[in-house]
Amino acid sequence: MGRIAGVTAAETRERLLRAAADVFAEKGYDGTRVADIAAAAGVSNGTLYAHFGSKAELLVAALRVHGRRRLADLIAADPDQPVSELLLAIGQWLPRRRGASGDLIVEALVTARRDEGVARPTRDYIGERADWICELARTAQAGGEMDPALSPNALAHFCLLLAMGSALVTPDLHEVGPEEWADLLARVVAAFAPTPSPARTGETQ
Repeated sequence: MGRIAGVTAAETRERLLRAAADVFAEKGYDGTRVADIAAAAGVSNGTLYAHFGSKAELLVAALRVHGRRRLADLIAADPDQPVSELLLAIGQWLPRRRGASGDLIVEALVTARRDEGVARPTRDYIGERADWICELARTAQAGGEMDPALSPNALAHFCLLLAMGSALVTPDLHEVGPEEWADLLARVVAAFAPTPSPARTGETQ
């Protein structure tokens, strides 16, 4: 597999993904050529194609890596935290989102509307995120932390809308204070909790 002399294939791939994120952010998907990414990474076009089959594949691969890193950091910070707290932590970060992950998802979503080559891998990526949220919801429901009547798929859709929307409505367009946003999220997440069982007839109040 193509790589830079003295550098492993994995390191070459990582370099390509970093370069792709930077170039896509600067030039947009349509304005970026494969040669631009290869040059930014310091490799030949042939080396790039040894790792990625197309510009669309490279866009979604870069998006997938950046998304996983943020989630991995949040989970690693407290592996045993309740699902509700993990959702709050993710939600509190959304209005502050800047950099590669936000730029990449915007490029992927916009380009996917007119380019099926981008739409297919973008759908796969969104599906992966939705499946992950659904699994979180089912885990929380099994542990009694979340209302079992709540649809995991509906929750996933709600979370995706927040995440994708935050990439489009950046702080320079509309800013919200961290405390007021955290308060709103806490109220929303509290609504996911199981509904208390009504007191049984004759039970002491």
